[in-house]
Amino acid sequence: MRAIGIINFGGPEALELVDVEEVHAGPGELRIKVRAATVNPTDVMTRNGTRAEQQKIDPPPYVPGMDIAGTVDEVGDGVTGIKSGDAVMAMVVTKASHGGYREQIVLNAQSVVSTPAGTSFVEAATLPMNGLTARRSLDLLGLSSGQVVAVTGAAGAYGGYVIQLAKADGLTVIADASEADEALIKSLGADVVVRRGDDVADRIRAHFPDGVDGLADGAVLKELAIPAVRDGGAFTSVRGYEGDGQRGISFSKTFVREYDGETEKLDNLRQLVEDGAITLRVAETFKPEDAPAAHRRLEAGGTRGRLVIEF
Repeated sequence: MRAIGIINFGGPEALELVDVEEVHAGPGELRIKVRAATVNPTDVMTRNGTRAEQQKIDPPPYVPGMDIAGTVDEVGDGVTGIKSGDAVMAMVVTKASHGGYREQIVLNAQSVVSTPAGTSFVEAATLPMNGLTARRSLDLLGLSSGQVVAVTGAAGAYGGYVIQLAKADGLTVIADASEADEALIKSLGADVVVRRGDDVADRIRAHFPDGVDGLADGAVLKELAIPAVRDGGAFTSVRGYEGDGQRGISFSKTFVREYDGETEKLDNLRQLVEDGAITLRVAETFKPEDAPAAHRRLEAGGTRGRLVIEF
């Protein structure tokens, strides 16, 4: 079975086509013929050695990939509600050699849901990991309808999903953007758009002088973004930032792995796509042998949609 793996850590050229053993579904599991796998920043860390300590539990090749979509081709004992041939999507919690850049993958059935009706495999693959990350952030912030949330890094996949999920939750959204991305951020539903940059907190306070109720820090601004939050508000980071508890602000760390196997949450994202509340954005597709080019494109920055490898 073909996969895209890493034998030796390095730059994009470290990605290569490799042969891995065929896998089979056990009890409570599904085997999926992967049709599309999304490229994410976490995949770069798998490739360049940042996660080498965690990955050494298995020998190489190490296979990246946290999002997939495809068709079920093997159903394990005890699985109900999904049958062979169904179009599905899933988040993949990578464990060294167990990533989504492969022709087939076995996953716990609780991690798998149907793709949104009317979407392609490429489009569906862009939703699970970033969508669940955004959902986790909003759940950690714990805001109520009518409150105000700020989003930094709003043009990215995570930021865009935070905006749209927040609007679906009845929140008022203020988000940052470059001049070139302002129209995009407005189209995603942000109520107020401010220019991005290290002074974004001041720009947010210009609209909400008392500060916002919560902030999702997709741009990883950390200390620079905290002043935008009101006393006693909430702040969540996607890169493990803990904050210092200043002004009674509740700080949290968004780790999407905590939502692995949360079938209902992933299926709710599917429903929101079908309802038109969530937009799936694809920037470019690549063949498996062109995975190095996909990583170069990601690291160059500026993608306003997901890069997807098609199998």
